[in-house]
Amino acid sequence: MPRLPDALPAWTLWVPPAAWLVLAASRYAGEHALMTSLIALALAGAVFAAVHHAEVVAHRVGEPLGTLVLAVAVTIIEVALIVSVMLTGGPEKAGLARDTVFAAVMIVCNGIVGLCLLLGGLRHGEQDFSVRGANAALSVLAALSVLTLVMPNYLTAVPGPAFSTSQLAFAGISSLVLYGVFVFIQTVRHRDYFLADGAGGDESAHATPPSAPTTLVSGFALLVCLIAVVLLAKHLSPAVERAVHAAGAPEAAVGIVIAALVLLPEGMAAARAASANRLQTSLNLALGSALASIGLTIPTVAAVFIWVAKPLTLGIGAMETVLLVLTLLVGTLTLATGRTTILQGTVHLAIFAAYLFLSVTH
Repeated sequence: MPRLPDALPAWTLWVPPAAWLVLAASRYAGEHALMTSLIALALAGAVFAAVHHAEVVAHRVGEPLGTLVLAVAVTIIEVALIVSVMLTGGPEKAGLARDTVFAAVMIVCNGIVGLCLLLGGLRHGEQDFSVRGANAALSVLAALSVLTLVMPNYLTAVPGPAFSTSQLAFAGISSLVLYGVFVFIQTVRHRDYFLADGAGGDESAHATPPSAPTTLVSGFALLVCLIAVVLLAKHLSPAVERAVHAAGAPEAAVGIVIAALVLLPEGMAAARAASANRLQTSLNLALGSALASIGLTIPTVAAVFIWVAKPLTLGIGAMETVLLVLTLLVGTLTLATGRTTILQGTVHLAIFAAYLFLSVTH
């Protein structure tokens, strides 16, 4: 594939407009198998292009601020998709935000982290990372996930696994405050917690950063790709829902599919970083996306649904609660020593496999 000046592959520039052409064609072509396949192909292409452009921007910005670029961008996709589907759906969509956020936590903390540790361990044996940064992220993640996804099950202000209006507002504000303080710690006050400590020397061996014009082009292309991903995923979601229902899977499977779609760019970037022996960057990406998924999605969804006065179900079930507790416990043990091998990666992937299996069979 020919490459344009300053390391921008040509395909990353023509894929975004191609995705928009498919999106425009879908408005007139109706719903049929060929159009659905084209939308899925365009969606995959837009995701791959978004990954590349986000990495260019992140490389220019530097660590750890660069890892926030993709996390925030992916969360914007997630919020837009959740809100658009929930507002246009019926009462059965009241739990979509809960299902998607919980799926994002499980995909990130077990699927993406497990895959990164396994790939890095297979290629490099043991890998090092900063314990202080990883533990800081995990502590905030534990607080956010329990307060927003478990606590509604034990409150009696309203019937069901839901918050009252005042409780929902408090949960949204506290989530935003926790995430904001974490970002401040990560990027300003204790920035060194999220940088390599030098043990894995490969972490700081970067190529020359891209030029400012290239970064601007990539930033604009990233925005175009992300908007295309949102709209293409929205067009594809009815077909996904039909497939889920035809397979006899529960409604929560729709949330899993949505979370998997929006987390694909970040998962790919994290896996590539781990394979390149940059585990610190990989964990920054993975844990940062999980934090953004709760810390930004819950406040936004809460504000929208308080405004429109529609029901919002947030409490997860007993099986999901057990899996969440197991994930946090194993994650704490994994991140306790600052060194990982393929064993930790295999354990997280086993939990992720259990989550996927139990989600469609329980």
